[in-house]
Amino acid sequence: MADHLSKERRSWNMSRIKGQNTTPELKLRSCLHRLGFRFRIHDTKLPGKPDIVMAKYRTVVFVHGCFWHRHHGCRHTSTPKSNQSFWLEKFRRTLDRDQQNFKALNNMGWQVLIVWECEINSDTNQAALRIARHLGEVEYAA
Repeated sequence: MADHLSKERRSWNMSRIKGQNTTPELKLRSCLHRLGFRFRIHDTKLPGKPDIVMAKYRTVVFVHGCFWHRHHGCRHTSTPKSNQSFWLEKFRRTLDRDQQNFKALNNMGWQVLIVWECEINSDTNQAALRIARHLGEVEYAA
């Protein structure tokens, strides 16, 4: 199916997509804060500017959009029909950049967690509890 928007309107729409403080990110941060976790956000000193930095646990959390970061098996991971070569290259670069950032963070001694947009939209509390369990904070995960 061809895009029903003009090239200019599509470009304008895409320019409005936020990279930080997205709704899923805000929901997860709020839930983690209610569970008692304290963290920094978007630390520019770390590779990839992680969405959530939990220094006490030496753990970073990335909140990934299913479309942009290609969540395998997710219904939101579609590829636009028009200009596919552009999109496939864009997605490949995103995934390559993600892997480079994860490797650099691991080499610096950080654990990397990914929470998917669909996971947060489905059940934010479960997503936050998964993080708590991973960190060994079982009192939060009960």
